[in-house]
Amino acid sequence: MSITSGVWTNRSVLALAGDADPIQLITNKARTLAMEAIQNGWSGPPYDPFELADQLKITITARQDIPDARTVPSRSGFAIEFNPNRPRSRVKYSICHELAHTLFPDCGQRVRNRITHQDTKGDEWQLESLCNIAAAELLMPVGSIPSLEAGRLTIDGVLEERKNHEVSLEAVLLRGVRITSDQCCVFSASRRDPGSDREGYFIDYAIGSRVWTPSMTVGMPLPKNTAAADCTAIGFTAKAHEIWHGLGSVRVECVGAPPYPNQTYPRVLGIVRRQKQIPVEVAEITHVQGDATCPHGTGGKLVAQIVNDSAFTWGGGFSRAARETWPAAQKSFRTWAEQSRTNLKLGNVHVASVELGVTVVSMIAQHGYGPSPKPRIRYMALKACLEKLGQLGADRHMTVHMPKVGSGQAGGSWSIIRELIREEVCGRGVKVVVYELPGSKPKQRQRMLEFS
Repeated sequence: MSITSGVWTNRSVLALAGDADPIQLITNKARTLAMEAIQNGWSGPPYDPFELADQLKITITARQDIPDARTVPSRSGFAIEFNPNRPRSRVKYSICHELAHTLFPDCGQRVRNRITHQDTKGDEWQLESLCNIAAAELLMPVGSIPSLEAGRLTIDGVLEERKNHEVSLEAVLLRGVRITSDQCCVFSASRRDPGSDREGYFIDYAIGSRVWTPSMTVGMPLPKNTAAADCTAIGFTAKAHEIWHGLGSVRVECVGAPPYPNQTYPRVLGIVRRQKQIPVEVAEITHVQGDATCPHGTGGKLVAQIVNDSAFTWGGGFSRAARETWPAAQKSFRTWAEQSRTNLKLGNVHVASVELGVTVVSMIAQHGYGPSPKPRIRYMALKACLEKLGQLGADRHMTVHMPKVGSGQAGGSWSIIRELIREEVCGRGVKVVVYELPGSKPKQRQRMLEFS
């Protein structure tokens, strides 16, 4: 996925990110928050932001005397107040927006209003943009809307999904661009300096799909007669062919969205794609019926599994099959784990070559083992492991083979895990094959005969 950035000046943004990319940083912070909440029992879709706030011990109070929502410092941390008369999807998004404010280190210095604040000026739109991005990550976490993975991402399709899931348009749009294989980019733009020489629409943020290659920077102006100017009210849509700086001839679809604080004109959310698509080979996940201990195809293969952070010996499920098939890999793992308990830290990986062209990668992404009222999977640890797995595959030009990792004894959601695999492994150009045994698991004798 390509995430663009530009010059950031807002003091809250700089306090958060410093010299780092604030879009990537706030996305990761919001994702970590959501994944930890899901591990602790937050469920969906739809995901209820009120339940998330309760987990975070942030009180939420309804108040009809405020325009939308705001974050207020309290003795225990933060409290959120919201107007209950707003549409349901707007309320949910506003609560998530306010939760996003609490991710900034200076949030407690003053009241954060969703709509109006007497000090709102200048570059406050930068903070609002990042909170919108984080809100979408909280409202529609990884794996929450797989229907947008295939096919062309369109404004009409996003509007339809918004109705189906009772969430904001921006949340669906941002989730869609992160999982689609369509060669496109999602952007938010706003009108600046009406009546001045700099009047026009400018890019506030732009997030490309994983096969989008051009660069778009924060603050980039849209063409003078852009279709964005036709989105004069919330929900108004416009579509056109335009010439964009650095992109050439493009197809643009956009829709009016709620404005930033103290701004009159709606923001504009849109999808842009080049008229002449550049062929890009996309690494995907292929699902097959079979046994991952007998990986398909030619070339080098990485066989990946999830193991826990407590046991030196691989116990049940696929790990048992891997232990029996490749005892040398189990022995190597045990020696490594016994060298230091820190080796079993969540997020670490162990790599063992077991035969010509086959390497076993053990990802430590499960906390403990045995029966548990909550899932033992640790999604952010898995994400860290998958980053290493993807980089290993890219460096060695190897394909990745695995069962539906994490969705068995670890209790994880396959829709979440699959999206993490697509981002961290396929996003690095590495193809993945996922194996499912047909029917019941074959007996050991039958399985071993297949390898001979």
